[in-house]
Amino acid sequence: MNKLFRSRRDKKISGLCGGLAQWLGFDATILRLIAVIAAFCSFGMIVALYLIASLVVPEEPTGYYDFEDSYYSKY
Repeated sequence: MNKLFRSRRDKKISGLCGGLAQWLGFDATILRLIAVIAAFCSFGMIVALYLIASLVVPEEPTGYYDFEDSYYSKY
């Protein structure tokens, strides 16, 4: 079972979208675009949720490696 972490490798602001994309199996760029569009459409509610989630979701531990998402698990 995958755990949700803020990404250290795929981060632009806090790593939340990168970690969430890895957890859901999406491309991080698509998730970031959805978050930006939702932020404009929700009058700032998504921004508040993003900030709260950035405080609640832990950062990926140093040296953490998810073998289920690795390059070698696909072959």
